Amino acid sequence: MSAATQGVRIRHRGDEPQIHPTAYVAPTATLVGDVRVGPRARVMYGAVLDAEGSRIEVGEASVICENAVLRGSAVTGDQPVLVADHVFVGPHATLLGCAVGRCVYVATAATVLQCAQVGAGSVVAVGALVHARTEVPEEYFVPPHNVALDAPVRLLAPGDPGLAEAVRRVGFAQVAFDVDAERTDRISRYEHIAEVRVAEFGAHADDEVLNRG
Repeated sequence: MSAATQGVRIRHRGDEPQIHPTAYVAPTATLVGDVRVGPRARVMYGAVLDAEGSRIEVGEASVICENAVLRGSAVTGDQPVLVADHVFVGPHATLLGCAVGRCVYVATAATVLQCAQVGAGSVVAVGALVHARTEVPEEYFVPPHNVALDAPVRLLAPGDPGLAEAVRRVGFAQVAFDVDAERTDRISRYEHIAEVRVAEFGAHADDEVLNRG
């Protein structure tokens, strides 16, 4: 495999991407830090796989489509992105610090948040959201634009009057940004969130581009 088909590979926090010889990474894809792309996997144009202080694993024959974002984190503990074999991650999908089982279909613009687990053979349909800490069982269908929450999982449609309270109980700000659930002042809350990401992303100042696709 030529350097031109390995995307842009960046050493971050001392770790650099590892790409199996049979995998394909498009020239405009970006792999940052401890990213491991398995046999026959495909990472397409514009995709960003950013391990941060954790890691990303893409299993055998899995496909990461155009402009998808996979990001690990270590802000509130190790939160890798683990994509098993034969997974399809659609264009503009987002996976943050989550685990996706084998043969899962994550459709266009779908999102899976921190510490969520998506069971084998499941579908997260177009524009759907699997919220933080949610456990989606095997062969489960999350309908388009719905929100999946909790364990056991439940679904809420857009506009459901209970959606705001259900999301609050998930504790997303705590698991993603280490924000105390009692911190209700929005200015203070979002200031803290920004500072957490400023500190985390500041580590990129020492990144080293290993090649240019």
